[in-house]
Amino acid sequence: MLWFIAIILGIVQGLGEFLPISSSAHLILTRWLFGWDPIINQAGGNIEIALDVALHAGTLIAVLIYFFKDWVQLVTNGLTKGLKSKAGKMFWYLVAATIPGGLAGLALESVIEHFARSQPLIIAAGLAIMGIILYYVDKNSAQYIKYESITFRQAFLIGIAQALALIPGVSRSGITMTAGRLLGFSRETTAKFSFLLATPIIAGAALKHTPQIIHHITDPLFLIGTLISALVGLFCISFLLKYLQRNNFAIFAIYRLAAAALVAVVYFVRGS
Repeated sequence: MLWFIAIILGIVQGLGEFLPISSSAHLILTRWLFGWDPIINQAGGNIEIALDVALHAGTLIAVLIYFFKDWVQLVTNGLTKGLKSKAGKMFWYLVAATIPGGLAGLALESVIEHFARSQPLIIAAGLAIMGIILYYVDKNSAQYIKYESITFRQAFLIGIAQALALIPGVSRSGITMTAGRLLGFSRETTAKFSFLLATPIIAGAALKHTPQIIHHITDPLFLIGTLISALVGLFCISFLLKYLQRNNFAIFAIYRLAAAALVAVVYFVRGS
């Protein structure tokens, strides 16, 4: 059963981390909907921590593989040319934009996530509200800013918005893509910048659990969770960047509303 759970949660993490639908919300809700928490907790051996770390490690691998050339160029130019080149500027923009979300995560992430695990209706509300905001902003915002034209101010504002992803159901990719569209980024540009901005945040979350990664690195359950999350994450990055070249975010807003409605129905039918 744990193998099946690891595979499903790997798929959920890979989808939710990069599509604007909230991976943390879907991981919590999937476990709640199917009643998997007791199974995971009874397994012992820090299985819950191992699974969580594996899923995030997988999405980190996905974003590093997909944007490997971009990051080589960003880091090389950032450390050698600084603000004298476009890639160097973007590197330091991303560094600065990471700070608000990183500080918020260190201060509040564990408290909020613990609270959210027992509050499916609050998560559902976050999914629905953010879905409406995403749809409205995307529909009414212009598309005139390309990736190469991003300024420090714009990057930092998106970084501040990223801190709001700690609110249950909001979604890191959802809030950063919405902020990008509000600033006038093209849909493809806001997705690419969101993915690049996600890299240090996901890496930080993984590094925080380095001892657990070392301890579980040969655990088959850890490896399957990492592999599935990475493969699905790679697919989602590629899919979304191509999808947004010709389409808007409406389908994701509709999905968020439908998911929120399903959670509310299940909650009231169960009585909890």
